[in-house]
Amino acid sequence: MKAIEGGITSPLGWKATGVRSGIKKDKLDLAVLYSETPARTALAYTQNKARAAPIEVMMRDDPQTLRAFVINSGNANALTGPKGMEDAESMRTLTAQLLNIKPVEVGVASTGVIGRYLPMDMVTKGITEAVKQLERGSEANISAAKAIMTTDTKMKTVACQITLSDGTLATIGGIAKGSGMISPAMKALHATTLSFVTTDARLDKPIGAKWQAVMDSSFNVINVDGDQSTNDISAFMANGAAGGMPADDQPEFWEAVMWVAKWLAKAVVIDGEGATKLIEVHVTGAKDDNEARAAARSIVASNLVKAAIFGADPNFGRILAALGNSGSEFDISKVRLRLSNGKTVALFGNGIPLITPGSAEEQVASAILHEKRMVVELDLGIGNGAGEAWGCDLSYEYVKINASYTT
Repeated sequence: MKAIEGGITSPLGWKATGVRSGIKKDKLDLAVLYSETPARTALAYTQNKARAAPIEVMMRDDPQTLRAFVINSGNANALTGPKGMEDAESMRTLTAQLLNIKPVEVGVASTGVIGRYLPMDMVTKGITEAVKQLERGSEANISAAKAIMTTDTKMKTVACQITLSDGTLATIGGIAKGSGMISPAMKALHATTLSFVTTDARLDKPIGAKWQAVMDSSFNVINVDGDQSTNDISAFMANGAAGGMPADDQPEFWEAVMWVAKWLAKAVVIDGEGATKLIEVHVTGAKDDNEARAAARSIVASNLVKAAIFGADPNFGRILAALGNSGSEFDISKVRLRLSNGKTVALFGNGIPLITPGSAEEQVASAILHEKRMVVELDLGIGNGAGEAWGCDLSYEYVKINASYTT
């Protein structure tokens, strides 16, 4: 696998753009993605039961093939009743008409403020302009990535290439948005995190189970604030434009897909609302991989852990308390807890503290916690399960942003 400069249109046969429709003042706020040929598709959705209208539309149809996606930012079209459903349907229908494809071949997604109706005159104008401007290349990648942002401070776009066993060069590209309301638990087979991953690889088999596995080790193990959005959706679309043999059963291809998903997921965490630090939790010695991921995610989701790391306070009790609330099994007499980032310091082991107030070890721990990135290493001492989760600290700025989100 090789990382390349690029994004959502780097794979062959994909076009995109982002435009200013007027939903947000003087910012890009509507994107359209388009494949020149039908793309085998897997979708993962929020498990929040107060789902936005576009999520309801997509879950109802659960398409296995798509040609396009229309996405707006600045307005979530959530908790908007029958009119919200009509508006989501209208977005699909108009996009399909302009592209000369069927509405069921168009995905729809929204992100932004909850409980407000879409300004459909602006949305209609934006979709019309976007379809006219569809293109492939750097400008398309950038404008599409920017158009789906809300409180994000950085666009999130990535691409890579992988050579398949028959010599076919397959490309994978992706964009994502997310900064707050981040605690995804997306399920496929039937975020706010929006993510879209495209490839020109040929896939002949249903891909829902593979995409779910990717989700469970990428977007589903991140946390910014513990609130799962009404609008989370993640799409993986493969149009086969590269030709060659099917990539369904090639592990290297799925490793490359996983790399793209993890890159985007970490980019979401790093750009968390008010975030100043990236927290990586690596759990080993668990009963199984699922319990390891659950333990890791419980730690990155703990507001007490987040606040302690923001203040560079090496309070290991908060980490172990979060572990205890995770539901994962462990043997406290065998649990080992370390912090690392170039330097490494042991905080807890064999059932006892390994640092004391004012000690040299505590000073090393505090120094690590002052860095922009730190790794929490936790061995549960009972098995071979392993897993990771990624989160960010909880700062004063997060409260400021969300205290006045709609005003």
